[in-house]
Amino acid sequence: MAASGEIKVSILDCGMMTADLTWLLLKPGRSIRPRQMRDQPTEWADVPTHTVLVETPDGTILWDTSCPRDWEERWGPTGLQDFFPYDKVSEDEYLDSRLRQIGVGVDQIDYVVLSHLHFDHCGNADMFKDSSAKLICSDKEKDWAFGFDGLFNGAHLKTDYEALNWETVSGDTEFLPGVTLLQTPGHTPGTMSMQVDLPDTGTMIFTSDAVYMGESYGPPTTPAAIVNDMGQFYSSVEKIRGVAEKTNATVVFGHDSEQIHQLKTVGNGGGSYT
Repeated sequence: MAASGEIKVSILDCGMMTADLTWLLLKPGRSIRPRQMRDQPTEWADVPTHTVLVETPDGTILWDTSCPRDWEERWGPTGLQDFFPYDKVSEDEYLDSRLRQIGVGVDQIDYVVLSHLHFDHCGNADMFKDSSAKLICSDKEKDWAFGFDGLFNGAHLKTDYEALNWETVSGDTEFLPGVTLLQTPGHTPGTMSMQVDLPDTGTMIFTSDAVYMGESYGPPTTPAAIVNDMGQFYSSVEKIRGVAEKTNATVVFGHDSEQIHQLKTVGNGGGSYT
């Protein structure tokens, strides 16, 4: 774990889903095709999933929990297992394997903070059901995720989270010294991003699905098919951009298949950020 006074960030590469790129990127001439390209095949893309371990003197945070091992069965009622198959993942890349690789047990994690409650981000939240870890999400995300009728709504699947005890944060919150949770709704009503201020690396911002990938970030900002509120989405991207410019931050996107290979991650032999 982190030495006294230090903050350490480890990015856990948890393999990839695959999907039609249009879900993530509504970009003219690429995923939205003009008539000159209408006969071209649909473009499927790798959709990496990651979690982030933040070790601080004031507690250890796991940011997001990736997809579950039983994804095909669990996602079956939604039908989305055919649109977002978690089919590029090895035994070493599942979250429980990644935690074992870095020697971190469930009982060593104090907080599990969910950027939002979609099935590819809170798919392993139940790993912490009987642990002492506090599960955290935005108050607006909890209200939405528990407020609809039925088993699922889009990628919110109640079996991922309804049996767990959730604590909530409201507004931008310095959650622990050096770790700030930013309200960045749009993708979902309560999507959050995480800002971590590191002594050596500087500021890192983990956008989750507030910004899917570098092409989404732009400028210009490029929207996606999976957005709950487009106005909030654009505002949140500009909010992240403003914080990033002010702090000269490294911005880590939610599902960027090029960027994930450029980062130091648990999976590509890289170390941690301090």
